[in-house]
Amino acid sequence: MAGLALEGSNPDVSLLYDINGLAKAAPPWFDRVMEFVGEYGIMFAMVAVGLWCWWSVRRRGTAEDSVTAVAGLVWAPLAAGIALIVNIPIRGFVERPRPFKDHQGLEVLVEGKEDFSFVSDHATIAMAIAVGLFVANRRYGLVALALAAFEGFCRVYMGVHYPTDVIGGFALGTAVALLLAPLAMMLLTPLVGAVARSGPAGRLVRSRRPVADDGGSASRGIPEPRPGSGRGDTPGEKDLAA
Repeated sequence: MAGLALEGSNPDVSLLYDINGLAKAAPPWFDRVMEFVGEYGIMFAMVAVGLWCWWSVRRRGTAEDSVTAVAGLVWAPLAAGIALIVNIPIRGFVERPRPFKDHQGLEVLVEGKEDFSFVSDHATIAMAIAVGLFVANRRYGLVALALAAFEGFCRVYMGVHYPTDVIGGFALGTAVALLLAPLAMMLLTPLVGAVARSGPAGRLVRSRRPVADDGGSASRGIPEPRPGSGRGDTPGEKDLAA
């Protein structure tokens, strides 16, 4: 299974050379920037978006929205970890070498990549987190999805992955984050709700949006179980999972 893209007219290889060729034409300082962004920068940005989302939903969302959104934020890194575990047997089965081992003339910005290429761990992590953030909050999820797409571009630009490695990572991250999201949210939402009703730790979950004081837990920004499935989503802060 190692020879997924080797010789002949192959769109995967052609696109690899086209994108990686940009690195050859770019000044060295720009390649160093792209190397940092592709290896670490996008992941730091994902964390920043997650924190931004957490801060926003606690300030603007309703009590119920904050619990659901925080549960989605907890699910995002968990989904990335599960996707990485799933990728271990996939890499071992496909055994695709890194592109620079089979193709000459590539500008490789990161040395020491000796493991298999398919699928890209970075693309998998980025997309799993992005989809998890989208489950938590659509607006911030779209920002994360754009970052994940740029992460995939960077991996090919750096000469360490084929485009199909990136596409495979996107597919794996999306599948894990979406298919397991209903179960994950069913388990995490009550847990996060319990944290919200607890002591000091609940401040990490409870909404800071002022609510009417009815003498109950709602006055502290803590959602109580209620019958029915209706939800009062705040405009611009809707989430996908209840």
